[in-house]
Amino acid sequence: MSSSARKISAVPTNLITGFLGTGKTTAILHLLKQKPANERWAVLVNEFGEVGVDGSFFAGKHAEESGVFVREVPGGCMCCTAGLPMQMALNQLLLRAKPDRLLIELTGLGHPVEVLQTLSSGPYRDVLAIQQILTLVDARKLTDSRYTEHATFNQQIAIADLVVGNKQDLYGAEDKTRLESYVSANGSPVAQVVFAQQGAVEQAWLQGATAAIQDTRHHHHHERAEERSLAEASIPACGYLKAINQGEGFTSIGWRFDVSRVFDRTRLFAFLSGLAVERMKAVFVTGSGVRGYNLASDALTEVALDDCLESRIEIIASQISEQWEAQLLACIQAGG
Repeated sequence: MSSSARKISAVPTNLITGFLGTGKTTAILHLLKQKPANERWAVLVNEFGEVGVDGSFFAGKHAEESGVFVREVPGGCMCCTAGLPMQMALNQLLLRAKPDRLLIELTGLGHPVEVLQTLSSGPYRDVLAIQQILTLVDARKLTDSRYTEHATFNQQIAIADLVVGNKQDLYGAEDKTRLESYVSANGSPVAQVVFAQQGAVEQAWLQGATAAIQDTRHHHHHERAEERSLAEASIPACGYLKAINQGEGFTSIGWRFDVSRVFDRTRLFAFLSGLAVERMKAVFVTGSGVRGYNLASDALTEVALDDCLESRIEIIASQISEQWEAQLLACIQAGG
């Protein structure tokens, strides 16, 4: 940290974690609506994919003039390579924002224990004050062994101060009880379980120091080239850039398109609606304006955004299709 960064001290900081499709981005957008007008909040977004989409979602809804500052760490778990990608992004964000609160959204395939260890030690010990760690869970997934047997899913439960059973409006009769029992067996002894729908997380849930036990052992390692930053690389002459990432049993594929490429909204929605994948997020410049798209197991949602620098899409799946690129390119308007 530079000398100017060290002047920033005890910033209330919350980790927002949860497996794929649990509604973390929606929850943070809900929290940002509750931000006091006189405060500056910073959001550090970690994404499994290489191109980075969430930052455009936040920036498209909240400008820096409103006191919201966003920085992305794409390309997988941000604690890897000794945490250097995360530390660089966090340092830049803190210097720019000088925030009253910091929200950190971890990728659904990230490792919160190692991230917490980095944030609560070394140069950040006095800079950040780690408060409640929120883990969002779709309780319906507890009947699926792909979740309950996944080490990252269980680590997210174990580290949480507050487990948020999101999407409760879609639950069956036993889902709430099943989540409470699972947290009792696998979570912290002091963890609480609350329920929400459509990411309606309350600002009051952020308050209070974390009770998480900090494990100083680094449990995993991924190779990551420090110089690689596909989210910021120049787009080649063909007008788009593609990137693939693998890990934790999943594969992500993403595209960035030059801003001159304008998409047909109807064809685009038809393509996105037909995807049978774990997760999809996108922002697109369309002939009807800028649109953000979010696909989880329940439905595809579309929202209007104020602006974006370029079109981006990230798909996470067990297997990827070679046809997706051609289908995407077919959604571009003539002359776009």
